[in-house]
Amino acid sequence: MVAVKEKRNIEDGLLKLKNPNDDPDCRITACVIFSTFLTVCGSFSFGVAIGYTSGAEIGMIKDMDLSIAEFSAFGSFCTLGGTFGALLSGKMAIVLGRRGTMWVADILCVIGWLCIAFAKDVLWLNIGRISSGIGIGLISYVVPVYIAEITPKHVRGTCTFSTQLLQNAGLAMVYFLGNFISWRMMALLGALPCVIQGIGLFFIPESPRWLAKVGADKELENSLLRLRGKDVDISREASEIQVMTKMLESDSKSSFSNLFQRKYRHTLVVGVGLMLIQQFSGSTAVFSYASTIIRKAGFSVAIGSTLLAIFMVPKAMIGVIFVDKWGRRPLLLTSACGMSITCMFIGLAFTLQKMHLLSEVTPVLTFICVTLYLAAYAIGVGGLPWVIMSEIFPMNMKVTAGSLVTLASWSSSSIVTYAFNFLFEWSTRGTFYIFGAIAGAALVFIWLFVPETKGLSLEEIQTSLIREPDEIYHM
Repeated sequence: MVAVKEKRNIEDGLLKLKNPNDDPDCRITACVIFSTFLTVCGSFSFGVAIGYTSGAEIGMIKDMDLSIAEFSAFGSFCTLGGTFGALLSGKMAIVLGRRGTMWVADILCVIGWLCIAFAKDVLWLNIGRISSGIGIGLISYVVPVYIAEITPKHVRGTCTFSTQLLQNAGLAMVYFLGNFISWRMMALLGALPCVIQGIGLFFIPESPRWLAKVGADKELENSLLRLRGKDVDISREASEIQVMTKMLESDSKSSFSNLFQRKYRHTLVVGVGLMLIQQFSGSTAVFSYASTIIRKAGFSVAIGSTLLAIFMVPKAMIGVIFVDKWGRRPLLLTSACGMSITCMFIGLAFTLQKMHLLSEVTPVLTFICVTLYLAAYAIGVGGLPWVIMSEIFPMNMKVTAGSLVTLASWSSSSIVTYAFNFLFEWSTRGTFYIFGAIAGAALVFIWLFVPETKGLSLEEIQTSLIREPDEIYHM
């Protein structure tokens, strides 16, 4: 009884923490900014990898004499590699640490991009694509987790969402430079951010929450001092991290069977569900084959890809600015609604094209809707599933749950990327009606299941979820 009372007292104390804006322990220091910036460099390479097939399609097919099936396979090998990386990501992040995992990811990405850049045949293209895919599969898990674990709670959403901003910057580079430089040069540019990150990782601290998990208490304090400032008393934050970590570790161990316990079922449904929504609503297909869609609609690929490149970064800024002001749920609902509507209009445009109606309007309508689809995706569904994934899983289950969620994302992405060209040949309009229907169904899922985590520390989120999952739905 004493133990139970003590546990409740700890939980109540965590839930009553004051506003972090008034807390000197939660200052935004130069170390936090630099660590976040350096970490999201890997997300730039992620964006290049996802959009690479759109910018490289014409040149690569011509130079390497690829068939549609071979090029579709090349595109999907990135997500296949990402699936394998997802299987390794959680365990690697706990064994090697967050920084160690990022180093491994950087090495794999650089090797992959070099293989593509200097490939002489299809085999080396595919090897390079798989290698870089494994690397970005690791990046997709460890980057948001690391950022969420080092940043103060009142800016955690903004900092974690910045991964989406850098992904869009990578996409913008591919869409724009694909009109002017060769696909081999683009591959070399894709490797550059990973080289920068690999060097910079020597100068940033390890995640204090990972250090608490492995029992490195002295290193934990040093990490917090670097992140919060040398003149700050970090004893309270360090104590809270250690108490919550030990509480969760004693409560249950990180194993696949424990993940399906009743108390974790809700967070698992949210994590996996958001990743499936992200992919099966067509995002990877649109990013990877934007030039194919625009060309099929009769719009100029050169003009379209250039305009998309210009638009790519500003649209991603919307989510970065508002994620910690509006909250996760409103942005997700707005995003899913916008994606559903724009997909339906793209389907309508291709229907009119099929019926030979309004032939002057349909190319422009398709391009505008593709642009608006990407904007809607960027403000919510694009980045927030990774933000929420990094927040809702407790430290003791982050390895298993994070790996499963990341696996769900990459495996579904691989299916969509490979199947898109075949679906598009089957029915241009039907493909987007399907994507629109899935995005519409996502609205119901988000409304019913996704919690609001804005303004809560990771420890507060865990305490709330353990005590009463429904409490944080409408905070």
